[in-house]
Amino acid sequence: MPPKPGPPPQQVPRRRIIVRRLVALGALLVAVAVVAAIVLATHGGGTSAPTTVAVPPPKPFRIIFPEGFTREEMSHRVAVVAKIAERKSRKHVQLSAHGYLHWSQPRAVPGFGSAKRKLEGFLFPATYDFLRNTTSRQLVQDQLDAFVTNWHKVDLSYARKKNLTPYDVLIIASMVEGEALAPDERPLVAAVIYNRLHDRMPLGIDATIRYGLHVPGTEPLHESQLQSDSPYNTRKFLGLPPTPIGNPGLASMQAAAHPAKVDYLYFVRKPDRVHHYFTASFQDFQNHEIEYGFVK
Repeated sequence: MPPKPGPPPQQVPRRRIIVRRLVALGALLVAVAVVAAIVLATHGGGTSAPTTVAVPPPKPFRIIFPEGFTREEMSHRVAVVAKIAERKSRKHVQLSAHGYLHWSQPRAVPGFGSAKRKLEGFLFPATYDFLRNTTSRQLVQDQLDAFVTNWHKVDLSYARKKNLTPYDVLIIASMVEGEALAPDERPLVAAVIYNRLHDRMPLGIDATIRYGLHVPGTEPLHESQLQSDSPYNTRKFLGLPPTPIGNPGLASMQAAAHPAKVDYLYFVRKPDRVHHYFTASFQDFQNHEIEYGFVK
């Protein structure tokens, strides 16, 4: 016999079906929104999101201090370059000659004892970059840091054997920088200074007189200046001048620590105004002075 038919299936109200579908659709939309948010947070993007453009860093200005420049000459260079930087940027620049001179006042320098020294000689000549907000104090410190870095490359063992202090070597380096124009003559100029110190002769370096009396290299020295009582007059007074006469580069520092092994005591500039004639004979020196037109 066929099974007895059961009760008819229960009908689900249509309203309940619609509610279930709406709930499922809402859950799906929430899931899609969450995934989209994760993708945006991870990778960025989206047509409506603002685009961030990387701003390039400001282009630095540049200041060049030639080897042998004095502190005063460097301050003048700061003034000129700062003015150029202001004209190009059309904005105020922190660097100034007044600030440079203020922050380059005497102080103790690492490796040269606790005494405060004039910073002449310690302001390393090189090329330095700066921004509008770079201060004179920062520039001076950069030069002092560069000096310490380069000075550590100088072997002072030979100079110590000659009873010269590190400061003596720095003073000699500044004189070498002031006299030698041809790079290969630096050790020869240093040798003349060493030999004259050893023989207790006046050094006779005219660059020291110019420094002490503020006479530029474009002007001749007069007899009254050669006879002056300036402590920088190495024609009159024995020994080294009291301080460096400029700020030497590494090559002159190396030459001052390692002079050539020669017996030269004299040198005179040749007519090309660059090279020198070196000799150990005073008579030979005088003959070449006449030959080169320095003595009539």
